[in-house]
Amino acid sequence: MTPRVAIAGMAIESSIYAAHRAGYRDFDVREGHAVVERYDFLAPGTPLGDAAEWVGVFYARSIPGGRVRRDVYDDFRSRILTGLAEAGPLDGLYLDIHGAMSVEGMDDAEGDLVDAIRDVIGTTPLISAPMDLHGNVSERLALGVDLPTAYRLAPHEDAWETRERAARNLLRWLDRGGRPHRAWVRVPILLPGEKTSTRVEPARSLYAGLADVERQPGVTDASIWIGYAWADEPRCHASVLVSGGDAQVVAVHAAALAHRLWDARDEFAFVGPTGTLVEGVRAGLGHVAGGGARPYLVSDSGDNPGAGGTGDVTWALTELLAMPELTRDDSPVVHVASIFDEVAIEELFAARPGDTVAVTAGARVDDRVCGPVRIEGELVSLHEGDPDAGRIAVVRCGGIRAVVTEFRKAFHDTADFRAIGLEPTDAGVVVTKIGYLEPTLHDIAQGWTLALTPGPVDQDLERLGHSRIMRPMHPFDAFSEPPDLAVRVLHEPD
Repeated sequence: MTPRVAIAGMAIESSIYAAHRAGYRDFDVREGHAVVERYDFLAPGTPLGDAAEWVGVFYARSIPGGRVRRDVYDDFRSRILTGLAEAGPLDGLYLDIHGAMSVEGMDDAEGDLVDAIRDVIGTTPLISAPMDLHGNVSERLALGVDLPTAYRLAPHEDAWETRERAARNLLRWLDRGGRPHRAWVRVPILLPGEKTSTRVEPARSLYAGLADVERQPGVTDASIWIGYAWADEPRCHASVLVSGGDAQVVAVHAAALAHRLWDARDEFAFVGPTGTLVEGVRAGLGHVAGGGARPYLVSDSGDNPGAGGTGDVTWALTELLAMPELTRDDSPVVHVASIFDEVAIEELFAARPGDTVAVTAGARVDDRVCGPVRIEGELVSLHEGDPDAGRIAVVRCGGIRAVVTEFRKAFHDTADFRAIGLEPTDAGVVVTKIGYLEPTLHDIAQGWTLALTPGPVDQDLERLGHSRIMRPMHPFDAFSEPPDLAVRVLHEPD
């Protein structure tokens, strides 16, 4: 008989150091068949789409941010549970989660969600879960999910490939019958994503080797979660999980991967050249002045919304506006994205392009690093309709084109700039709140500095003050002897 598989999920990456709280507006919410339609590989007429009856329940996804408001989490959780209860008998659940969601007043939100789901659907249905490799996989989560699998690229260019793999793994096991064994290992490493990109070693080889493990007899999937560093919960650490039909085989491979990861711990380094913000901008100006191609990219990494930054930290823009070489009328063009401020947008939209404007903006949500910034200059353009940013204004302050938005937005794609009339290749320097460069920015960058700026996703983890992670933890602590990399083989969900 055709298996019945429900689809549900809730996904966000949450920095507990961000003042932002994720509410209803932050999430794109889908229910019913609209959930199924999100996955092209499940469309009617496709092999996976025709292999099961896919039952859409509820799915909510947000760009990274701060902790989720408890009332929002409780509401979404309830809608998932109610939908699953009303869906009727199920053979499986496709649970689309991130793995690093934090919720006010909770530890291990995904573990809580999976436990609640098991209370509704029981232990018989198989659960498959595609996840971000920056997830934190607790033993609780590993017990509840039969077939977890993680992205193998950072940046996550294989996100949809991973989601398809999760669906394919689930259907194979439903066809086969039984329940896979999972071998889970906690690895005491906690590093920022900018030190674990698969563009460089050792992450490149570690993740590239997973496909070879997956091809071994008795193995279904092999995954490494490098973990999410900007939360402060006991589950924050790296993890290895190998699933398959042979308990001994998955345990051997999980142990080998865990030891490879641990042995490479001191090899992890930043994916690109680092420096201060001023050093990065001046390197870019020198590059262009010397005849170098445009643009030079500078990452304002400490407030990267793509990693959970608040998005309205003004520290970088304040520093840039204080650089006289950037604020003269004949200064090189520097695009700076972005800060959000609904009040400032109201003031800017009361003016017209070409007007001289002066507004105080930013730091309304997160003023711990720097206070609001005064932006004075020519209003270049106004834009409406962005689903994330809402209204957007561009203000010229000498060479600086400062982007102000109504709501949080990550400017991580060349299309984000072009949509508001800022051609990245026309700028000498582009400063944006990002860590490692996402694909389209990476493709156009003619030089790059990863600026180690302060903020809620500070690359200097010790500056943040973790107090609740399990210790010892690399690189916070020295290890006088190798850690316990014991493998736990799991079978039945508790």
